[in-house]
Amino acid sequence: MKFLNQLGRFMMLGARYHAQWELDVSNRILGDRRRLFVLLLLMVPAVVGGIAFADDLPDMLGGKSSYSPAFYSTTIFLASIGIGLMAGLITGCIGAGGGFIIAPALMSAGIKGILAVGTDLFHIFAKAIMGSVIHRKLGNVSVPLAVVFLIGAVIGATLGGVINRGLYELNPVISDAFITTIYSVMLGFLGFYALFDFLKARGAAKKTDAPKGTTAHHGGKSEGTEMGGLPRKLQAVKLPPMVRFDLDLVPGGRGISWVFLVASGALVGLAAGIMGVGGGFLTFPIFVYVLGVSSMTTVGTDIFQIIFTAGWAAVSQYAIYGFIFYTLAMGMLLGSLLGIQLGAMATKVVPGITIRGFYAMAVLAGFVNRVFALPSKLSDVGLIPLSKEAGSFLESLGIYAFFIVITIFSVWVIGTFLKNIPTLLGRGVKK
Repeated sequence: MKFLNQLGRFMMLGARYHAQWELDVSNRILGDRRRLFVLLLLMVPAVVGGIAFADDLPDMLGGKSSYSPAFYSTTIFLASIGIGLMAGLITGCIGAGGGFIIAPALMSAGIKGILAVGTDLFHIFAKAIMGSVIHRKLGNVSVPLAVVFLIGAVIGATLGGVINRGLYELNPVISDAFITTIYSVMLGFLGFYALFDFLKARGAAKKTDAPKGTTAHHGGKSEGTEMGGLPRKLQAVKLPPMVRFDLDLVPGGRGISWVFLVASGALVGLAAGIMGVGGGFLTFPIFVYVLGVSSMTTVGTDIFQIIFTAGWAAVSQYAIYGFIFYTLAMGMLLGSLLGIQLGAMATKVVPGITIRGFYAMAVLAGFVNRVFALPSKLSDVGLIPLSKEAGSFLESLGIYAFFIVITIFSVWVIGTFLKNIPTLLGRGVKK
């Protein structure tokens, strides 16, 4: 139980630092006219394609109609902007990664799982390249640590892409069922941990009367340079070459065998390649809890690896095989940039405990969405007996529940922002 609690806590910390990086990237893009111009240029083919060639796009994508969404229209391009906006609002307002909802949302909108994964990875990579923010503010990047870790991450991401493509070629239904299962497990763990964390924080807030404006951006106690028993045992294994790190934080620094770094990178890369996320939510617990890397070094190295891991997986495992829907990626990029800004501003006038509650609801909504879709997919594969009608009903129930919760959250954040514009502009004082 203690291990699960530690794992959940570190995963949340990783998601929060990733959210701060996304905010930095958004500020970098929106604060530079040249980058905005590039963004507009990238949007032109997406808009033109979505409007003028909607009927032909499915056959054009990847050269095979089977690689396309179940349907395509101008509406789905606008939906991608909405999905990006929702994910951005979660990231900016809650201070934790909203990327977890992108793949489930795309799949609910009719996009095949493998295309949702590839598109999400490309969206992350495009945002990182445009923002070009190598983490400097939140932590230090240990180049030797990052390089060795990335060797494993590239191997893992490649394996993840091979698994996804192999399952899709075997049977697209098996591919969707596999991705849905992975998301069900991951979102279930994170969602229930976030819920328990919220309930615990609410109880503590009632006792201490925590002030408003305390958001998850600064939540979580830094793990500093403390080290548990497992990291000590691993660092005691002297299998050369040894990689040195934390030289500025610990007298003499620390060192760990390259074998453990490559293995850790492979695990993170595998998750990124299969789920279509950056993998940062796993890097943090692995670095701090298993390898004994300080939080300061972990933060910088985590963001550093996300850029390269997502880029490698997006291009080498999905783009060249036609598993990226460019139009959707650009729509999500546009929506997320706006959502992150609105969400970040809303945190200035919203109690932090409320934001934590909404995050738990959002992640659990994604969990319900995938869990309710799973019986239908398992039935299609032939693993469980279930009628088409029952499977379709459950899947529809999950879709409605997901979008209702996320929409309510989005409307609440945007409404809070609009209501408090005078306060945010300094024309009023929030009582």
